[in-house]
Amino acid sequence: MTPDLLTLLTLLTLLRDTDTPSVCNAIEVVQGKRGFDAFTRGTMLCSEPGRRVVGYAVTAQIAALAPPAENPAVIRARRMAYYRAMHDAPQPSVAVIEDLDWPDCIGAYWGEVNTTIHKGFGMSGALTNGVMRDLDDLPQGFPVIAGSVGPSHGFVHVRSLGEPVSVFGLRIAPGDLIHADRHGALVIPPEVVPDLAAAIDRMRATERLILDPARAEGFDFEDFERAWAAFEKART
Repeated sequence: MTPDLLTLLTLLTLLRDTDTPSVCNAIEVVQGKRGFDAFTRGTMLCSEPGRRVVGYAVTAQIAALAPPAENPAVIRARRMAYYRAMHDAPQPSVAVIEDLDWPDCIGAYWGEVNTTIHKGFGMSGALTNGVMRDLDDLPQGFPVIAGSVGPSHGFVHVRSLGEPVSVFGLRIAPGDLIHADRHGALVIPPEVVPDLAAAIDRMRATERLILDPARAEGFDFEDFERAWAAFEKART
């Protein structure tokens, strides 16, 4: 195993144990400034709130408000090409699906059947601005981060595959490294990857300078001042 591959595998393991807000902060630590903005806007829903989704984006677009106007054979061929792309994607992979009906999405593409198929393909989870359903029957270990919950699949069908998509204001291209959880999602810039694990460790150590005293019994303002001074010094 090459050092670069080992570093990447170590990072991916760490990312699965780190929430998305912390990854967002750590990216800014690597960049040395505030202002990172490659993240979703608005409130999203997660089928497994305690889990994170980490992997490389496999993108598609769907629609469900109206029946497809194309020949059924074309629609089926595109759907099969979609499943082939999801199956063949390098892992870890994430299905990133833009619902073109947004903000009036009605078609729950992510139900018991589709999530089970994608999990069986070895994918890490799904990110969509669209709808999920069958919440009591979704397979464990395949989180879906979606825009809404609803009962129907409508006329859901695949409209495009392998194109850049937009999910809650976040532009995502095929192959982008995604981190997502109950807070939303972000795209990890390739240039921060080599230093991101160290930045996460550094950030956690820095936060403990204020969190440990604040959680201690008898924490008062003098304790706060000392802890905050150490916290600020560590951040500079």
